Amino acid sequence: MSDSARITIRLSKDATEKLQKLVDEGEFKNISEVVRRAIEDFLASKFAPQNIERVNVNLPKKTVALLLELVDKGEVEAVDLDDAIRLAVKEYVRHMISREAEAEIKKAMKDMQKEKEVKK
Repeated sequence: MSDSARITIRLSKDATEKLQKLVDEGEFKNISEVVRRAIEDFLASKFAPQNIERVNVNLPKKTVALLLELVDKGEVEAVDLDDAIRLAVKEYVRHMISREAEAEIKKAMKDMQKEKEVKK
């Protein structure tokens, strides 16, 4: 007994040609694999844990190539491209929070200094 089910879909000629191009370029073995991957990605985004939101990121090809190279060389603590992007976003958010916290501290210090001057 198989763990899978067969379905049949109809696609436009244009969509089919684009799927075939992915196969011809060697990214996938066949159109079925492309469709399976697309459906799996769709389902993963729709059924992600409640504390997770999946997002799509469009990056220049050179940036992707650089990230992949950094991952392959072990220069970032990431296991793959998705992980490298996740880590980069986390680090950026930490940096922005630090900058915001620093600005709030400076403002609080100025406010305290003004209060001291008013009391004198």
